Amino acid sequence: MSVADLDPVVVGIIIVMALLTYLTKVGGLWLLGHVEPSDRVDAGLSVLPGAVVVAIVGPELVAGGPSAWLGGAAVVLLSRKTGSLLAAMVGGIGVLLAVRAVV
Repeated sequence: MSVADLDPVVVGIIIVMALLTYLTKVGGLWLLGHVEPSDRVDAGLSVLPGAVVVAIVGPELVAGGPSAWLGGAAVVLLSRKTGSLLAAMVGGIGVLLAVRAVV
């Protein structure tokens, strides 16, 4: 596939979506810079990244079967034990791959 094969409408839609995504983020940052958020808003914003991760990973864990469940459990245990999310994720992926290799 070369650049000449790309549909201009699709490329245009991707560019518009990227621009709107950027403007949404910049607009939110601008708004938070001009408004004093309440304690509730601060609390909500502080847990938002975790909620996004759960929304993405949760359905995969439910549908993933025993290997995904063991990998997820390993991530939880390792994150509590080491305090490092990166180490926990690497360990969880290792458990997932090991279980899939055995099964």
